[in-house]
Parts: sequence; C-alpha cells; structure tokens
Amino acid sequence: MGIATDIIFLVISAFFCGLLMQRLHQPLILGYILTGIILGPHTGGLTVTSVHDIELLAEIGVGLLLFALGLEFSLKDLKPVKYIALLGTPLQIGLTIGLGLGIGRLLGWDLKTSIWFGALISLSSTMVILKTLMNQGWLGTLSSKVMIGMLIVQDLAVVPMLIILPLLNNPATGMATLGYAVVKAALFLVCMFVLGTKLLPVLMRHIAKFGSRELFLLATIAIGLGIGYATYLFGLSFAFGAFIAGMVLNESDYGHQALSDIIPLRDVFGLLFFASVGMLLDPRFLLEHLGTILLLVLLVGLGKGLIFSSLSWVFGYRNVIPIAVGLGLFQIGEFSFVLTRIGVATGSISNDFYNLVLTAAVLTMIMTPVVSSQTARLYALNKRWFKKEPLESINFPKRGFTGHVIIAGGGRVGMQIAATLNRLAIPFVLIELDQRQVEKAKLSGFAVIYGDASHEIVLEAAALNSAALLVVTLTGIVESRTVITHARRSKGAIGVVARLSDPDFFEIFNELEVKDLVYPELEAGLEMIRQTLLALHIPVTEIQRHTEARRQEFFTNSLSQSGPGMTLAQLRSAELQFDLEWVKIKAGSTLAGQTIGKTEIRKKTGISVVGVLRNNQLFPNPGPDFQLLDQDLMAIIGSGEARSSFQTRFFPDERRNEGTNPEVTDTLHES
Repeated sequence: MGIATDIIFLVISAFFCGLLMQRLHQPLILGYILTGIILGPHTGGLTVTSVHDIELLAEIGVGLLLFALGLEFSLKDLKPVKYIALLGTPLQIGLTIGLGLGIGRLLGWDLKTSIWFGALISLSSTMVILKTLMNQGWLGTLSSKVMIGMLIVQDLAVVPMLIILPLLNNPATGMATLGYAVVKAALFLVCMFVLGTKLLPVLMRHIAKFGSRELFLLATIAIGLGIGYATYLFGLSFAFGAFIAGMVLNESDYGHQALSDIIPLRDVFGLLFFASVGMLLDPRFLLEHLGTILLLVLLVGLGKGLIFSSLSWVFGYRNVIPIAVGLGLFQIGEFSFVLTRIGVATGSISNDFYNLVLTAAVLTMIMTPVVSSQTARLYALNKRWFKKEPLESINFPKRGFTGHVIIAGGGRVGMQIAATLNRLAIPFVLIELDQRQVEKAKLSGFAVIYGDASHEIVLEAAALNSAALLVVTLTGIVESRTVITHARRSKGAIGVVARLSDPDFFEIFNELEVKDLVYPELEAGLEMIRQTLLALHIPVTEIQRHTEARRQEFFTNSLSQSGPGMTLAQLRSAELQFDLEWVKIKAGSTLAGQTIGKTEIRKKTGISVVGVLRNNQLFPNPGPDFQLLDQDLMAIIGSGEARSSFQTRFFPDERRNEGTNPEVTDTLHES
C-alpha cells in the first residue's frame, strides 16, 4: 500500500503516544514527535518507507495551520504589537545572527558557516508555538500576540534569506536578485489585499448558496492551499501565502464556518508535520555528537531567550510578558530545515553541519512545550514577584465586578444569555476564545475577556472570587469539567449552571456537584412537541402536562440513582401536581379593573392566583387588594374542575387554549 500504510502506522502510533503524553500531562505534540522518532529511518524496527512523501504531506500541514491562523487572525490583532513586530523582529534577527557568529567562532567555524548558523537559529517555529499556545490556552494573552506578530515578520524574512544566504558564495550578484524578490513580495501582498478582499467573499457567498457542506469545505481547502501554491510559484513561502489567504477570507462572512470546517483536517496534517520532525532525529548522530549538540541547544536557548525577553522589555512590555516571550520563542524553527537543504544543495554548508543544526532544532522543538509551560507556573508560584499578565478585557467597568455572572464560552448560546442579562441590568462577564464572537460582544457593549475559560488565570481575570454564578455553555466535557474544577477550587460555594452535551456525562456533573443542567437536545425536542401540539389545537395545559412528563421521565431515568436527579424529578413531579397556567386578561373582561378580593375567584371557582405579570414585571402572590388590568398575565393553579369553572365564569366565550401565551408560559415556567 506504500504511503497509505505509512500513514496508517503513523496515525495508530500517534494515538498511543498521544495517550501516553496525556497520562504524563504533557502536550500531544510531544507524542507526535515521539511517533516520528519511533517510526523514523534512524531507529530500526518498524519504519515508514516513504519518509520524503511524509515530509511533503507535512508541508500541507504547515500551510493548513497557518491558513487556520489567518482565519482566526485579523490585522487589528497586530495593532497592540505593531512596533515590536515590525521594528523589533528585524532587530531580533540581527542580534541572533550576531549570537550565531559568536557561537560559531567559539566552536572554530569559518565566517560563512557562522553567518549561516546565525541566520538559521534566528527563526523560531510558528507551527510549534501555535500548537503550544492552543494547548496551553494562551492565545488570548498579550504575550501570545507579541509572539505571533514577531513570527509573522520572521516568516516574511525567510524570503530574503533564501536569496541572500546562497549568494554568500558570490556576493556581487546579490543586490539585484534581492531587489527583484522584494518587488514580487510587495506585488503579491497588494494583489491579495486589494483584489482578494473583493473576490474571495463573493466567491464564498456563491458557493454557500449551493447548500453543500462538502463543496464549501473543498472550496475552503482550495483557497488556502491554492493561494499558498500560487505564492510558492511566485517565489515566496507556501505557508506565508496560505496565512495571507486565511487573513483575507477572515474578512468575509464565512470565515468562522471555514475555520470550523478546516480544523479537523489541520490537526491531522499537523500530526504528519510533527511526526516528520521526529523522523529527522538520528539517535546515533545525537549520541556521537552529544556534547556539541547539548552545548548548541543550551547557548541558543539561553541566547535567544535573553534576546526576545530584552526586546520585549525595551519595547515597553512589563510584568511576565518578557518571560513568556523568551520561554516561547527560544527554539529553532521549521523554516531552518528549508534553509539548510538549500545550503547543502548550493555547497554552502557541509552535511555534518546540516545534521548538527537539524538535531539541535528538533531538540529545541521537543523542549518548547515543556519550557513554555513554566510561564504558567510562574503565575502560580511567583505572584509576589510578577503581576499577572493582563488579558484582553473589553468594556470592563472601572469599579470592577461584584455579584456578577461569568459566562464561560460565548458562542450563540452564551450571547443569548448575555443579551438577556444585559436587558435585566444584571452584571456579567463573557469569556470567549473566538475572535468573531469577541468582536460581536464588543459591538454590543458586553464585558468580554478574550481567553480560554479552562485556565485559572482567565477565571481570575473575570473576578471569579466575587462572582455570584458561573454559567458554562461549553460543549466539550473536558473543558467544562476543567472550568468547574478551577471554579470550585477558587470559590467552592459558587453556583454553577452547565450545558449537558451528552446524557453519559451526568455522573461527571454529579461528581462536580452541579445540579442545574440544560440538555439542548431535550429542550429542542420538547419545544418541537409543544409547537406540533399547538398546531393541532391541543389545550396548552395538556401540552404543558405532556412535555413536563417527558422531561421528568428523562431526568428520572438518567439520574435515577443520584441525589440531584431525584431532587429534580421530585420538583418536576410537584410542578405537574400544581399545574400552573398563565391566563391573559383581555379588554372587556369582567376581571379588568377589579381587585382579586372583589372578584372572589378562589371562593367561586377554587382557583388560586399565584402571580401577575405586567409590563415585564412579575408580582408574586398578589393580595386581595391587588387590582387586575387589561393585558395582565395571571398565573393560576387549581384542579381541572376548578379551571373549567374559572373558564366558564370569567371567559365563557373563549376556547380554553386561547387566552394563554405559550411563549410566556415556557419563559416563566420554574422548575
């Protein structure tokens, strides 16, 4: 089967290595790299037969990752970091090349080799950093924006490096070629942002009209990879072109859908990239040159870390940001692999030097998730020395929050909750990782934090300790459990309302002592039942009885052995016994303008009035002196015989199912 067999072995091995890393609480990408080492050509045993083909597929993974980043990224995101990205990155590259020269001279290399080494180590790994930031939930922090901004400029710098470094063999012919490359790059960017922003949204709109999910996915992939390949033919980086395509498509109305469709494919091809990185590692060469390689890793890691940290400090970033940037960007990037291959092909560097840099680069990539995670430890262990890095918080009041609601996960559900709380003037904070939803919340004037709610620092930024309620709208049980666990650890008494994505997760929420659960599929089904029965002119009270019986049956069966389940079932059962109904008082009714006591409703019919809704204000348990008005919604309870008597006496000319407001009934029904 050839490459198909290789991919099958890679996926199966990556699964088991990923499970191992999960148990060790390490990032999954380390498991993918371990897979590449195990199945690589240098370790013996079971080996993939088409390493070069895997590397080619891995390039698609790089392109898809950057395409997805472009779909999440906006030029607005560069505004807070534009100076360090546009000015600091060239300075960083120059300083790192100087560091490489110093290390080369220390090891006795000639000038040309030392310059090559400096250029190679000046680039950090976009792929590794992005995956690490995603896994650690740091994409919402200012330090992540600094890193991404600098990485983008580094990727741009690959183009002149590809031209200049081989010309060190013959410097005289370099300037004209470099100037031509700059003109091509500028022309490509102008075409993409002038023509692409006009054509791509129109193209996606027409494709979306076909209503085919598969065709939309194919169009998304074709745009990302096609523009990347066109960029490659233009003499620029394939991955850079894919990133620009994502940024342009992000400006359309279909960027969010394109991103959600592309993520699974991106992760699969990303696996191939990290496995291909592991395949490059030759354990025999590592052991033979262990001292030199470890020295290189140490000097490069410390040197680059200090350069990035110092530049962050110089450009005005304080607190823990310089440390986060230094610990994140210390590694040697994947574009160094491309440069080293060109160096060998042009005779600029030797094969031994190629293997030396390659091995050092792989080791620094492997170390990145572990080293970068120490930043989070600094938050927890060294708060006396470092203030917490401010997350991107929008529309926060100067006085802060107290007694507010934290909505973990915006999305459509979270935004609906936020809109309702906003109308009721109840303070709340949205936590959202989707930039589009953050922008919507910002335009609506909602307080929102751009970050991952499953991380303690994000919950702290939302003032968890002073919050009254936590609402978890996330669909993933892992993320939901993490959010609730952190919240319980910080404030054990906080109330929690959570979204239940699968009945199998009842026990997990039971262990977390979460009693208030919402199962969207159940509620949608009950609403469909309600609408169906309404269309068939079934009385509202009968509809309410059937839907609540179905809800009671579901929760009783699902939680029959749990305390919360029994409590909820008992509440539902009691509610059915009360059989509350909302009745609207229309113009001309004998009740309008009368007090409850004067109408003698209870004495004449046996019905009790337990609430009145007027102009969106609820008056619970109104007394005998409460005056009823036109358009009031009156909540009544009583037996079927009592309600029939009430209907005959006060609404003789109306059918029983008229005079009720199903929407209000469902909205106000309490359980």
